[in-house]
Amino acid sequence: MKNITFIRHAKSSWEHNVRDQDRPLSNRGFTDAELVSKQFETALFHPDAIFSSPANRALTTCKIFLKNLNISDNLLTISDDLYDFGGESVVRFIKTIDEKHSNVIIFGHNHAFTSLVNRFGDRYIGNLPTCGLVWIAFDVQYWSAIDKGKTKQIIIPKELR
Repeated sequence: MKNITFIRHAKSSWEHNVRDQDRPLSNRGFTDAELVSKQFETALFHPDAIFSSPANRALTTCKIFLKNLNISDNLLTISDDLYDFGGESVVRFIKTIDEKHSNVIIFGHNHAFTSLVNRFGDRYIGNLPTCGLVWIAFDVQYWSAIDKGKTKQIIIPKELR
């Protein structure tokens, strides 16, 4: 059994004149990351690895989750492959995750994540909003074999406010 929790980065700020990769979270982004991470804490999902896009907004969201879920930074790997908006780079990344990991969390971007949760999950989501979370379980032994899984949990920040 393999499990992936996809978490789209929280709402970013457009107030700063910085490169896309350097955009910080907005105040709402920080609030939503706190709300969603605390809600997810009750899911009893215990990751063996955390992967994040290097983009500031994704990595900051990730670090809020690590703190609130009491997960060690030692489990975190930052990968340029996750700074992807289409999804194919993320799929290639997932299919090469080390087999010693069964439960992973991935922090990344849209449209990739909306596309992937619909491709892999069994519940349709029109748009995975910022800081939206989707946990999908796959009845496979190898990451390279993941295809259609079962959507176990969806957390949308707007529903928690």
